[in-house]
Amino acid sequence: MAHPLADETIAALTACRRHFVTAAAFSLALNVLYLAAPLYMMQVYDRVISSGSEMTLFMLTAVTLGAFAALAGIDRARTSVLSAASLRLDRLLAGRVFAAMMSRAVETGDKQSQALRDLDTCRAFVCGSGLNAVFDLPWLPLYILIIGLGLHPALGWFALFCALALAGLAVLSEVRVRALTSDVHLRNQVSYGWAEASLRNANAVQAMSMMPGLLRRWSRERARAIGSQHQLTARTSAMSALVRFLRMSMQSLVLGLGAWLVIERAATPGSIFAASLLLGRALQPIEQLIGQWQAMLGARSAFARLNSLLSQQSAWVAPRAGTARQHINGRLVAEELCYRVHGRPEAILDGISFAVEPGESVGLIGPSGAGKSTLARMLAGAVAPTSGSVRLGEEELSRSLCPAGGTGIGYLPQEVELFADTVGANISRFETCSEAEIEHAAQIAGAHEMILGLPQGYHTLIGEGGAALSGGMRQRIGLARAVFGAPCLVVLDEPSSNLDSIGDDALAACIEHLQRRGTTVVMVSHRPASTRQMHKFIVLIEGRLEAFGSRDDIVACFAPKANGSRQQASAKGMSAAPARNDRLVRPRQPMEGRA
Repeated sequence: MAHPLADETIAALTACRRHFVTAAAFSLALNVLYLAAPLYMMQVYDRVISSGSEMTLFMLTAVTLGAFAALAGIDRARTSVLSAASLRLDRLLAGRVFAAMMSRAVETGDKQSQALRDLDTCRAFVCGSGLNAVFDLPWLPLYILIIGLGLHPALGWFALFCALALAGLAVLSEVRVRALTSDVHLRNQVSYGWAEASLRNANAVQAMSMMPGLLRRWSRERARAIGSQHQLTARTSAMSALVRFLRMSMQSLVLGLGAWLVIERAATPGSIFAASLLLGRALQPIEQLIGQWQAMLGARSAFARLNSLLSQQSAWVAPRAGTARQHINGRLVAEELCYRVHGRPEAILDGISFAVEPGESVGLIGPSGAGKSTLARMLAGAVAPTSGSVRLGEEELSRSLCPAGGTGIGYLPQEVELFADTVGANISRFETCSEAEIEHAAQIAGAHEMILGLPQGYHTLIGEGGAALSGGMRQRIGLARAVFGAPCLVVLDEPSSNLDSIGDDALAACIEHLQRRGTTVVMVSHRPASTRQMHKFIVLIEGRLEAFGSRDDIVACFAPKANGSRQQASAKGMSAAPARNDRLVRPRQPMEGRA
């Protein structure tokens, strides 16, 4: 069954219907006014020259110039209407496309911005000359009828033959360049992807002298893309040259046919030039379409990719009416969480179940590669489980931006990414709020004094990705962003990885403040000193829940003790993962950061 959002792009185009209908009406007026030039020529040759009437010539000239002025004004109005349609299309789809890109980046790790380029391609086509040719094309039969009925049937049949011949060339052009256009797009994507990856890792490339090898690798992809683009350009230019040759030949041949009819006294002298002008106008939309064929195919492919993206990614979910931050309690429940990645046979997380009561602090520990960061993202609502569910209070954290997310959740990822704006804007999550609220969040995170030491304090521009700040400063600002707005759940993934001793003390004070406030805290850490304030611990090994219980229970279970230590730990009420024979299992390798 088709996804309910599969026709979002069609719905957006339908919303621009009024603009397209207006442009079509303008096209009718334009094509009627284009008849002024051949009519003027016929009248001058057939009436003015034979009669010698200067007044008739003056009046015909004045009327024709007025028609040309109206034609120019209507053409300008049509361009403005289509430009307005492209802006409306962007307003309807840009936010949705951006949200779908974010959702795809979260789910698949694909962080390319190709979808926005596709949207710009569609928008450019809507207000470009290609769509103008599409609107002019339906009036081609009008010109052929005028040539056949108004001038001579033989001229009309010749015009019809010319139109069909160029239409056949248009179909041939479609067949010849369609597959190559898709290949060019794919190769360009690979080339751009290598360039973007190189820029993201510029420091490593420079430090390890990877530039020569990386340049050779990128150059191969670039050469393939340029080669496909060159082949496509060669084909389209050859087709355009052929069409131009045929159109000019056809206009000359119709002059010869008209002259023969005049010699045979079957047509008037003015019809010779009128037929040439009318045939040229009739064939012009076909020639423009063939010349714009590459752009049309690109717009069609971009439209299809946008439709596919929006059909696969769920819509932006707005908070339901009446849902407020203070009504969401911090009880966190995970039920049979499982997470798999396409192409990887084993599950990253498998059968994770536990419950954390409001106000409890939980340390998430285990060896590297155990799935801790994945579980942290899932608990924060950033990643949807393959199966199972995560609930925060009464709200289920869904696949995208959920009602409880954003306001009820604070999240500090392992790699802190800040935006190219002010420190205050980053802390406030770009919400409209007072400076006092921003400063309060920074004070909770222990970053207030550090921020005041920046050149413009909270108004300091931090650069792309926080380039103007050190790793520790970015992490402390990220912590302030996580606690902004008094969230009921705060998830911290390695919050002390870049901190010095002052930062560690600030982090400890922040966690203590959150505990006093009754905020549920989940923290991933490999540093025992950072987890000493945690009430409970979750132990993950190879994607499975090995143990869940209080600090003393976990220490008793995993410390090297006598054989009876496990039964003693179990007697204290510690829950174990049912997937492992309903008992606690000693880790098969030393755990980093054992509690």
